[in-house]
Amino acid sequence: MPGCGWLLELCAGQEGELSPRESLAATRARTIRVLSGLKALYPDAHCELDFRNPYELTAATILSAQCTDVRVNLVTPELFRRWPDPYAMAQAQQEDVEAVIRSTGFFRNKAKNLIGMAQAVVANHNGEIPRTMEELRPIPGIGRKTANCVLGNAYGLSEGITVDTHVIRLSHLLRLSRESDPEKLEQSLMKLVSREDWAMVSHLLIWHGRRVCIANRPKCGECGIAGLCPSAGTV
Repeated sequence: MPGCGWLLELCAGQEGELSPRESLAATRARTIRVLSGLKALYPDAHCELDFRNPYELTAATILSAQCTDVRVNLVTPELFRRWPDPYAMAQAQQEDVEAVIRSTGFFRNKAKNLIGMAQAVVANHNGEIPRTMEELRPIPGIGRKTANCVLGNAYGLSEGITVDTHVIRLSHLLRLSRESDPEKLEQSLMKLVSREDWAMVSHLLIWHGRRVCIANRPKCGECGIAGLCPSAGTV
């Protein structure tokens, strides 16, 4: 299995223990060096979903589940032209929304979540996307990942780390965490990264995962942080 050599080491050792074991302090120090390297490689790293306000980012992030940002960005101009704010989306017909977002996949459930999100925002938050995790999480279609994305990118609030498949995969390859559950992995990364970098760390890992450390075909020979990666040359 490409990229899983260290996981096999883990399975061969005691449950929950990496072999060889690295102290939290050592992992934190290496994480700082990894982030420094990624910041140098990607000084312009940012959320690659197109949005102009918190509502648009919330909707785009809902659409991004199991879909590329490129595809979402092709769909959202028409979506926001027809339903430019939560008040308009709350009145939308599901079949109309489905027709616009069909190419993003899972379009029925996504349309339901978009309309449910808008209705909840209108009914409970005066049409404004909330600014706290506690208020965001009960809204349809908004899990912790979406909430972190909105808080960090629309409001500049560092409440957590957005964890997607790239973040999980690179965290494993770099041995920053052995957790596979997104929320547990997020908590482990939050112990390694300074709060001011919580929003940025996901962008850096995602940009590197899309451009160099590509799933199933990583460009280890072109990787600027290969010297800090225990998996370099083995994937």
